Amino acid sequence: MKIDHAGEHEAVSIYRAQRLVARWRAPAMLDEIEEFSAHETRHRALFARQLAIRGKARCRSYHLCGLGGTMLGLMTGLMGARAIAATTVAIESVVTAHLEAQLTAIGSTDREATAAIRDIIAEEQEHLHRSEQALGTARRLDRLMLRIVSLSTETVIWLGMRL
Repeated sequence: MKIDHAGEHEAVSIYRAQRLVARWRAPAMLDEIEEFSAHETRHRALFARQLAIRGKARCRSYHLCGLGGTMLGLMTGLMGARAIAATTVAIESVVTAHLEAQLTAIGSTDREATAAIRDIIAEEQEHLHRSEQALGTARRLDRLMLRIVSLSTETVIWLGMRL
């Protein structure tokens, strides 16, 4: 849950930074960025609540995730709509798999955590599908971005699980 909370903070930071530059580079995406950002803000609050219930502090990587998210959001926002969509596809693919693995690990031992994760997965999958549609057929640069952002997301999760 700690890394989930930090990851949601990163997502909020990504969308916040993308929103700043999308006004010039991808204005048609502003409503979607705002909607996805609202979802991620709610997810962060849900995980914060789960940590509070369990008396756990946030992940040590929380601020690093925020900084990394801001940098990624600014870079992809500057690159435009395709980069924004590819970033969301890459991140949500990895995050959805991570959350589904958590559900399997938790099983029926923690109903409240399971319910929160299931709720979040549904919205993350919506982000994934809508961004896949916006991206359409991936071009060479899109495929490169998908690989880099996916690998980066997997690395952040791996590190966060160990900090």
